[in-house]
Amino acid sequence: MPNPAEPLKLSKDEWKKRLSHAAYDVLREEGTERPGTSALNAEKRPGVFACAGCGLPLFTSEMKYESGTGWPSFFTTIPGAFQTKSDYKIVFPRTEYHCARCGGHHGHLFDDGPQPTGKRYCNNGVALKFIPREGKA
Repeated sequence: MPNPAEPLKLSKDEWKKRLSHAAYDVLREEGTERPGTSALNAEKRPGVFACAGCGLPLFTSEMKYESGTGWPSFFTTIPGAFQTKSDYKIVFPRTEYHCARCGGHHGHLFDDGPQPTGKRYCNNGVALKFIPREGKA
């Protein structure tokens, strides 16, 4: 398992070789995929959602829920998986979150999620890779 204390720093060209065009746009350019386009919206198997950039585990399947937004959504994260910053790209400020290991942009954090946290980590599916739990695929 990658250690978030060991940052992964690659050049722009190295990231472009490593990632698809869509994943590069989201993870390295802070883009957003169109809602409803990720196959991970319907992913219900037990497993782990990891960063598509570096493989750091970010969420477990037990943390996922259907938000109705068109993006994979989670009510909490694996501790230490993300760092946050304020995003002012639209009129009001939002909390943006990035992978703690590679700095890849994943999405935005909102206060309209389910209990027990009341949080919604609204994640771009292209920024994730799903790893099914062994024996449960």
